[in-house]
Amino acid sequence: MLPISDTLLVIDFQNGVCKEPQDIFNIQECVTGINSRITAYRHAHKPIIFIQHNDEELIFGSFLWKIIPEIDSQPNDYFIQKTHANSFYHTKLRKLLNENDVRSIEICGAQTEFYVDTTIKMAHGLGYELQMKKGLSTTLDNYYMSAKQTVQFYENIWNDRFLRLF
Repeated sequence: MLPISDTLLVIDFQNGVCKEPQDIFNIQECVTGINSRITAYRHAHKPIIFIQHNDEELIFGSFLWKIIPEIDSQPNDYFIQKTHANSFYHTKLRKLLNENDVRSIEICGAQTEFYVDTTIKMAHGLGYELQMKKGLSTTLDNYYMSAKQTVQFYENIWNDRFLRLF
């Protein structure tokens, strides 16, 4: 059985991040893996928190802003809105974590080098114990590396420094 943290944090798995204008790298494998983790957390009666980015393209309530339909989000899950790469910056995330007595967080989501990396490093700095299932962050190709190389690069940086990769 895979390890379970106090909560699962799913970052920015939104239509405008993962599907528009193109599908993000490894989307089907990520959807399958994230849904598997969501199921494990539901069975363990642990909270699931969805982070949603809001900006001039990801407008609150719009199609691009919504969590992709393939992800098993439920109305009783928690939803945190953000306007910065850091999921803690000017949001209610830390308050929610404190209210649920969260000390450990499993993180997954998009985009590896922006939203996921920033949130991991901030959460680590705040003293949370972090973990991630290998391959459950994703991104797009950039000018320097393919999406696959970017994910591998960041997983190497995070592992045993900022989180436990399993």
